[in-house]
Amino acid sequence: MGPILGFRGQRQGEWRVSALLVTDTQTDASTLAFAPAGGVETSVAATLLKAMPESKPSLRAWRWDFAVRQTDAEQRVSYEVLGIEAEFWAPAKGSLPDAAYASCNGFSSAKAKNSCKVPQQMWGDLAATHAERHYHLLLMGGDQVYADSLWEVIPELREWAGLPVERAIKRSFTADMARKVDQFYRGLYIENWGQKEPAKVLARIPTLMMWDDHDIFDGWGSYSPELQGCEVHQGIFKVAREYFALFQLQLAKGETHPLAIPASTSFAYGCTLESAGDHAMAILALDMRGDRDDAQIIAPANWKAVYDWLDALPDDHRSRHLLILSSIPVVHPDFSLIEKTLSIFPGRQELEDDLRDHWNSPAHQQERLRFIHRLFALSQARQYRVTLLSGDVHVGAVGVVTSARDGAGDRSAQVITQLTSSGIVHPAPPGVMLFFLESVMAKQRADDRDIASEMTPFPGTRTHYIGTRNWLALEPDESGRLWANWHVENIAQPYTKVIHPIGYKMLG
Repeated sequence: MGPILGFRGQRQGEWRVSALLVTDTQTDASTLAFAPAGGVETSVAATLLKAMPESKPSLRAWRWDFAVRQTDAEQRVSYEVLGIEAEFWAPAKGSLPDAAYASCNGFSSAKAKNSCKVPQQMWGDLAATHAERHYHLLLMGGDQVYADSLWEVIPELREWAGLPVERAIKRSFTADMARKVDQFYRGLYIENWGQKEPAKVLARIPTLMMWDDHDIFDGWGSYSPELQGCEVHQGIFKVAREYFALFQLQLAKGETHPLAIPASTSFAYGCTLESAGDHAMAILALDMRGDRDDAQIIAPANWKAVYDWLDALPDDHRSRHLLILSSIPVVHPDFSLIEKTLSIFPGRQELEDDLRDHWNSPAHQQERLRFIHRLFALSQARQYRVTLLSGDVHVGAVGVVTSARDGAGDRSAQVITQLTSSGIVHPAPPGVMLFFLESVMAKQRADDRDIASEMTPFPGTRTHYIGTRNWLALEPDESGRLWANWHVENIAQPYTKVIHPIGYKMLG
């Protein structure tokens, strides 16, 4: 499997990248050679991340780390490792990167898979668009793999899942279970990411990934305390966590990501991307599964670490965008109302787990509100234009949170935009559910005094939800605006929304 590119940050004029490759043990680790177009070729040595002798054949995961000196123009960087040749593009020095965003790369059920005639069509669309546009980053917001089938393909887990809860929670996570779960997750990544369509993209755009529930199994973190804490669930989570760190973050056991949030015990990470002009960008990826339980999404100590990182962001009065990966949308219809109505629809169970663990759950509403208040405070005090990026819900959507409270000198500081893109592989909900979302569900919600959230139609349309597979392009222009373009299956023209930075009128 591989190579898979990872983004390791931008520092001192360098675009830092890693490449991950899984080989059998008959293949010796080799150097990776890379060269910008017309530049000098450089070779770097491999780091062994994990030996997997128990697999058949025995496997090893390797990582190569390298940095490209940015120049005044965008540059094509070719690389070769173990006879595999590929390339990626580094942005010009002083310019903000073009990025793609995707989520939900898989199927939650055989029924969902069978509904798609061309399962990898949108990966092919992203590859074709990248060949013309050149995306410098690929942000992946959760469900990079779907692990739900482990309850069917592992006989011991299938038997365990059929037990009454009071008996199941007393069962041990046996050595045989652990061995089979380890084999399952390893094979899941290799099989899914080894398919030619996603493999072509993953080898050509450096990635920033954050997990969601299906990377563990459906609904992780929203089960009852006795199930969440039982030995079998915790054993599965430990293995899923290890393979998430290995394959999605490209880390050896016990290693810390170079972009990790200081003092955080979660996988949260962030980076700043500088431009030479009046504009800049920061990206924050929240880990919303590592701490999650029925009472919290993120533990208080890890929220503090995130807020400390945000408070330490550069404050030089430039126009800045802050992109936050929140795997589940902060702005979305109140799921509790949907859950009540789902009882009248056939096949409702497929969506209930996703809806039950939303930010609007009664157990998480206060945590959500505190988060919104902190983002408004940051935006208004530091002049950051906050945009949330989410997936999970298998539709595309635009939402906004607005504040009418005093204190903001610019209207843009009183608006948080939510961009949802889902899924690049998983199909949309049934048509009856889309009709219900579009025609029945309320679009507005009062969150607090003078603070409200709203689902808004896509500009130039009356459509609030994209009920077809999609991926999102995020393309900054020279004026500091961020153009969000949803590329939708079998639709020629993308859905578009432009996000203006704070102070845009003054800059214009």
